[in-house]
Amino acid sequence: MRITDLLAKESIELGGASMTKDETIAKMGELMYASGKITDKDAYIAGLKAREEESTTAVGEGIAIPHYKGKAAKQPGLAAMVCPDGTEFDSADGEPVTLIFAIAAPDTKENVHLDVLSKLSVMMMDEDFTKNLCAAKTPEEFLSIIDKAETEKDAEENVAVTGAKILGVTGCPTGIAHTYMAKEGLEKAAEKAGITIKVETRGSGGAKNVLTDEEIAAADAIIVAADTKVPMERFNGKKVIVTQVSDGINKADELVKRAMSGDVPVFTAAAGESSEKKADGKGGVGHQIYTHLMSGVSHMLPFVIGGGILIAIAFLLDDFKLDPSNFGMNLPLAAFFKTIGGVAFGLMLPVLAGYIAYSIADRPGLAVGFVGGMLASTGNAVIEFQGQQTGLQGFIANTVFNPSGNTVSGFLGALVAGFVAGYLVLLLKKVFSKLPESLEGIKPTLLYPLFGVFIIGALMLFIFNPLIGLANEGLAWLLNSMGTSSKIVLGLVLGGMMAIDMGGPINKAAYVFGTMAISNGQYDIMAAVMVGGMAPPIGIALATTFFKRKFTKAERQTSISNYIMGLSFITEGAIPFAAADPLHVIPATAIGSAIAGALSMAFGCTLMAPHGGIFVFPVVGNWPMYLVALAAGAVITMILLGLLKKNINN
Repeated sequence: MRITDLLAKESIELGGASMTKDETIAKMGELMYASGKITDKDAYIAGLKAREEESTTAVGEGIAIPHYKGKAAKQPGLAAMVCPDGTEFDSADGEPVTLIFAIAAPDTKENVHLDVLSKLSVMMMDEDFTKNLCAAKTPEEFLSIIDKAETEKDAEENVAVTGAKILGVTGCPTGIAHTYMAKEGLEKAAEKAGITIKVETRGSGGAKNVLTDEEIAAADAIIVAADTKVPMERFNGKKVIVTQVSDGINKADELVKRAMSGDVPVFTAAAGESSEKKADGKGGVGHQIYTHLMSGVSHMLPFVIGGGILIAIAFLLDDFKLDPSNFGMNLPLAAFFKTIGGVAFGLMLPVLAGYIAYSIADRPGLAVGFVGGMLASTGNAVIEFQGQQTGLQGFIANTVFNPSGNTVSGFLGALVAGFVAGYLVLLLKKVFSKLPESLEGIKPTLLYPLFGVFIIGALMLFIFNPLIGLANEGLAWLLNSMGTSSKIVLGLVLGGMMAIDMGGPINKAAYVFGTMAISNGQYDIMAAVMVGGMAPPIGIALATTFFKRKFTKAERQTSISNYIMGLSFITEGAIPFAAADPLHVIPATAIGSAIAGALSMAFGCTLMAPHGGIFVFPVVGNWPMYLVALAAGAVITMILLGLLKKNINN
């Protein structure tokens, strides 16, 4: 849609007088009404004023673009006024406004006013354009100036390949590496294709480079490469590709090419999902479950890491001999660290369950998930009863609050609680959707939390805690009963899993298993997991140092950063190498990490902190041999890369 299609000569005033802001807005309403684009002049003027109360639409340089979207507009329209002596409009720079464009847009799903607003804003950045408009003698000349400038602008935008305007959003569960690697991948692919792209990142530090409404409105297509919850309502009516964050790294060229082609489904917010998920097969049940799980894990990690390391420091500072049964709390300084770390670590399971439920059911799922996670961590034995209980009270006292029962479901229980809470709230939303619209306000504040918390509580206390508690005890017994050879095999498997997809589902499954083991008092498993995650980047860095002919110049320049990332337990440093040559790199890293994990188990190494790399080595049990295991895994990775990869002429 062109600007000149929306602007009639009847709606152009070239000799506007200096007035107050309210009078100026009223004049713009009269001009718009003269074009026949609105049915209710007073409602349109009131809408413009309401928009101005939110923030001024004066954009500086003597320009204002007031806009309205509502029922008073029967079709998209523009009105324009030139005020030679300036008129009041509360500009940020304090200067009077000399050029005003008012926008009217119908109350439909299509954000026409944003498209027009975006195009006008860009065109009016040209000072010559605005000067020519202000100097126009007739409405016909005014329209001619716009038509010429818009034609030239459209021609410029069509020069670069297809002229596509592409936006992107990237996000990974931890927000540490994948998020920014996917951003870089999309930007490089766009540069190669001859177009520009703006990418919003949703990492651990929050949303950065956030897409504006104007940019979204002007975009031809949007690529959402994320494994975390992304606000999607803003993309309603736009062509959106929804895919995994790994595709932003490994298939960026393909994504950008498809976005440029226009062969992209339209996202509909009312349906809650883009058909892209079904079309690509990546939005199936399996990937949705993984996305919900990773939402919980990503929010849980700061509590696990912060609390776990503080607890590890407490053990490092304490004197075991004073009271072995109270280790970590014997000395005041140790008790200080352990108390703080214990509180943070104790929030791990409620946060995990809460944000899994939040990912599934949005904000109403949060409270229900938190309660389920808390019940999974505290168990049922929280009340002592006095005297004999009969009937229902006796059943509850003896069955639910039985201190001798298997009533703590722990990590597995929190996982179950999160998913059950999320889908329970979705069910409640469906059930309560039949209520009168007048009760809409009490659903999220009363109905969802009341019924949701009650039902999840009953399910956890009567069903999941007892059953999963038994399963947890069985798992702990199995791990404790493992002989040395069995534990070596476990370390071999977990170490290898850490290096197969470097931060993907397999890697996260091993890591989650390690953190679960810590919460159950099994510290050797986390040691094998972490050493398996540290070996790939270090092994690759060694290979780029000693087998230079196997790598490009750009790859060799990453050696220092890979050493640092490997020593810091950031496995994702190996991703670019695995993406470029998966058939050779992944087997090398998986074998090296598997051997590192097996050696860690064989040497009896333990780790009480769930993260930290070399920074938590002081609390590693048998740390000298842990270093041996890490070195062995990295060196084996290096040797295999040297043998498997071909020389590169560069």
